[in-house]
Amino acid sequence: MNLENMLTYTPIQWQLVAHILILGFASMAAGFVYFLTTMRDVAPRYRISSVLGAIVMVSAFLLLYAQWQAWQTTFAFQNGEFVRSEGIFSNGFRYLNWLIDVPMLLLQLVVILGLGAAASRRLGTIFVGSGVAMIILGYIGQFYEVTNLTALWVWGGISTVFYIILLYYVWVEIGKAVERMPAPAAATMKSIRWLFLIAWTIYPIAYIMPAILPTADGVVLRQAIYTVADITSKVIYGVLVTKVAVDLSKAEGWTSLSSETEREMVSVN
Repeated sequence: MNLENMLTYTPIQWQLVAHILILGFASMAAGFVYFLTTMRDVAPRYRISSVLGAIVMVSAFLLLYAQWQAWQTTFAFQNGEFVRSEGIFSNGFRYLNWLIDVPMLLLQLVVILGLGAAASRRLGTIFVGSGVAMIILGYIGQFYEVTNLTALWVWGGISTVFYIILLYYVWVEIGKAVERMPAPAAATMKSIRWLFLIAWTIYPIAYIMPAILPTADGVVLRQAIYTVADITSKVIYGVLVTKVAVDLSKAEGWTSLSSETEREMVSVN
């Protein structure tokens, strides 16, 4: 039972959460269209990053849409406020979604780092293993947020250990990669490194919200943090990854499929 179910909300608080969730799944829909339409600009060796990005968008869209629907049905308007009605609003579903998304987001990064097959497998294993452990431990901890705050902190702390491991490898590997990349791709990779640090680090703030602000305003803030972090670490991150893939493709002499088609049409005419 998450904190959201234990509180009542003013109309403004309730609508803010509903609108935040709408912003989230609408952003994922826009990201899906972006990844599909830019896929042809990426060379085949990097194109799997766009495919992974599109899958992440579908997964996150479905989760956030389901969260929005749950928010609609869990509370009813009575006597000027929104109170618990039927159903349960659960943030636990976010963690199950992240079990899908986090490995794919990390593998997107592996694809554009340009490593050999053996190094890619090794780094992918570290990324996915650390990411999955981080998510599962956080998933366990969130069950205690209204019954045992000590357990919430303990499970969150253990989860953070795996995040630190993950962050270390991301920071180091991107640092190595920028040295061998063309300038435009290298500049974007540096932005990805900082985005990763900032966006992924604000998730724990939402996780501990029941311990630091167990109020309706805290719920609004938590849903805002989760959603902004999702948009940043999935959509914006994916756009930056795609830009790197496009820059690397151009540096390697790849011409987009649209340009090839246009040239063929000109030659025929």
